[in-house]
Amino acid sequence: MAGEHFQWRDGDLLLYCHLQPGAKRSDFAGLHGARLKIRIKAAPVEGKANEDLLRFLADAFAVSRSAVSITQGQSSRQKTVLVRQPARLPAEALLDTPSE
Repeated sequence: MAGEHFQWRDGDLLLYCHLQPGAKRSDFAGLHGARLKIRIKAAPVEGKANEDLLRFLADAFAVSRSAVSITQGQSSRQKTVLVRQPARLPAEALLDTPSE
């Protein structure tokens, strides 16, 4: 299983994401170019969208919140997120087909 939007590093997962804050609900939304599009309910105000993203990914990959961190793009929609030792691999996050 391989895709341009993620990379494995010694059991850890790097996700290359495109964030859409202020959505109706938080979910995976297919691919946006070579990045995984993630809709986040929180608005991009005072780091709320970033925190919501980290909580969403922690839940999706069945890890603690402290096991997920933004490694690049703290103030951008284009982010690189590290998920340490994911316990679950949601199919919608590791898909290889573009969104509508």
